[in-house]
Amino acid sequence: MRSHEPRSTSSCAACKLLKRRCTPNCLFAPYFRSDEPKKFAKVHKVFGASNVSKILVEVPEEQREDTVNSLAYEAEARIRDPVYGCIGAIAMLQRKMVELQLDLAVARARLARYTANSATTVNDRACTQPFSGELPAACGGLIESFNQNSLELMSPDGCMNDFIQFPYGF
Repeated sequence: MRSHEPRSTSSCAACKLLKRRCTPNCLFAPYFRSDEPKKFAKVHKVFGASNVSKILVEVPEEQREDTVNSLAYEAEARIRDPVYGCIGAIAMLQRKMVELQLDLAVARARLARYTANSATTVNDRACTQPFSGELPAACGGLIESFNQNSLELMSPDGCMNDFIQFPYGF
């Protein structure tokens, strides 16, 4: 663990920024090394040295390094996005996941329509026969990968909808 490593005589990044003398039992020294001054500067700007000190005292010693890394990550996110911080990044990734799931469902629906139409030799744009929900044997191993959710993309008359015409509005 880094807290038990011997350190050089130089001050830790926290003591340098706070312009105080770094003692051998400095709470910040194991986690804010002197070669990482920006790490503590960001944490101090967002949380304050006093609050970071209180947090580190309350956390068991074996969890302090993870705590400091979490504080540094959150401080970086707060500096980039002062309102939402990490939650903004999480929300962006969740929106992207929903978009990709929609794209996957559309692709599966098109694949099902294509295989159904090619098996019955129906024109690609016309839907003269309702889709029964059964895929022809010509699909091979694709039947297992066909998701039940793709069937929800059918119109009430049983025709497969082509969602390329509709915008992805959220």
